[in-house]
Amino acid sequence: MLIDIVSSVFLLGGALFCAVGAFGLLRFPDLLSRLQAATKPQTVGLIMVLFGAALQLEIVDAFGLVLVALLQVVTAPVLSQLVGRAAYRIGAVERSSLVRDHLGDRLRREGFLSPKGRPGDR
Repeated sequence: MLIDIVSSVFLLGGALFCAVGAFGLLRFPDLLSRLQAATKPQTVGLIMVLFGAALQLEIVDAFGLVLVALLQVVTAPVLSQLVGRAAYRIGAVERSSLVRDHLGDRLRREGFLSPKGRPGDR
């Protein structure tokens, strides 16, 4: 009985995290904020849902859910980073919203063109 209650709390909490992440994805104004909303709450929500489901399964079956959670934790931040970097390079990121432009500094140091290929910003 206690496991059912704990499992329900994790399932509902995970669903709430996923819903908040989806809401943030729709409401945030710029690409980088949307990437944040698509990555962090969705990952936490999925892990909570998987943990809640794992509590209802045998230990051998729950191991598969642990692998899914680990794969999500490893891949979601990496993909978010790659999408953000690609968006920066094509000029889809509003540079005025950045407090510190580390990627721009690094790209200029390495001799790459600025976003949208403006040669004057080398």
